[in-house]
Amino acid sequence: MVVAKFKVSMFLASAGIVLLALALLIALSSYAFGFSVGPSIVAGLLVFVLLINLIQWLIGPYIINAMYRAVEVKPDDPTYGWLVPLVSEVAMENGLSIPKVYVADVPFPNAFAYGSPLAGKRVAITLPLLRILNKEEIKAVLGHELGHLRHRDVELLMAVGLLPAVMYWLGYSLMWGSIFSGGNGRQNNSAIIWLIGIGLIALSFVFNLLVLYINRLREAYADINSALTVPGAARNLQMALAKITASMDRRAVERAKQSSLMKMLFFASPEQSLEVSDEDAMTLVNYWRTMKVPWYADFFSDHPHPAKRIKILDRVYGYQ
Repeated sequence: MVVAKFKVSMFLASAGIVLLALALLIALSSYAFGFSVGPSIVAGLLVFVLLINLIQWLIGPYIINAMYRAVEVKPDDPTYGWLVPLVSEVAMENGLSIPKVYVADVPFPNAFAYGSPLAGKRVAITLPLLRILNKEEIKAVLGHELGHLRHRDVELLMAVGLLPAVMYWLGYSLMWGSIFSGGNGRQNNSAIIWLIGIGLIALSFVFNLLVLYINRLREAYADINSALTVPGAARNLQMALAKITASMDRRAVERAKQSSLMKMLFFASPEQSLEVSDEDAMTLVNYWRTMKVPWYADFFSDHPHPAKRIKILDRVYGYQ
């Protein structure tokens, strides 16, 4: 039931963004440039943005590896070789080909799946994550990350984000074009064209908020994927989320113990990182279970509030 609800929500949200954005683009561009020209300009901008996104997608994994100082792990690696069979096991449970495994030398705990037709499928785990999580918790995190590959989240979000990007560039062009050319379109009214440009730029930000909402749904769906494909992953993923949060914020567990309102976590300085006991992690998980999260708590985030993620995992698989 929970899975079906997420699928319907993601489909409706994605379709709604595409159809509404396309309708607004065609209507406003037709007003500004005429019905014979406006849709052609939108189509041209769409192709332009698509080409840029495709290039970024194709070479993105190489850029990510450089930024994260990621090194590929081979099965015979004496330190991290055990990750390769672990990733292989989770990949098989998800019906995926085995991705390349990387260890990233950055100062914060994280894991991420990425790839492209040129680079192939990849999954990277940062060194701090390997330090604070046990093997089963890492496996649950991998179930989440490989869920992104299984559901083609990168491609979907790239596609959904195309029209908001076109909306921004069209608005930008109309705004500056009306200033320097004295007006465009049938009405030759520079003030109206300028307002349309400003309106399109504003709408692009609104639509990007909707794209963030879809991203939060995809993240929750990846959590569900881990719970359904990796044995014991629901509890282990909850523990992993708590340990990651507490390792980046020394006060998180204390706030949970005191039952005070916990604000959304943003990246803290790496000097604050520390290992977290199972007992403290469980305290944080139980705190999130009873926490009432305002609807706006994660409004500007691409991930759901941790309390929402804990409750979703409980609903999917129950207490473990």
